[in-house]
Amino acid sequence: MYKKIEALMNKKGISAYQLAKDTGIAQATISSWKRGRCSPKTDKLKILADYFGVDIKDLL
Repeated sequence: MYKKIEALMNKKGISAYQLAKDTGIAQATISSWKRGRCSPKTDKLKILADYFGVDIKDLL
């Protein structure tokens, strides 16, 4: 799932740090997603979908 988020970040030209800063999602949380330790929960998916202007389904 992180690969889809990463693709959206690349398209927008932002880093994980900038994503964390813009969305209020902790950078450690984003790092955990990247490492595959956990997946985003529904509330975080909603924030990401709104931020990137996509449907939640596009992130799954």
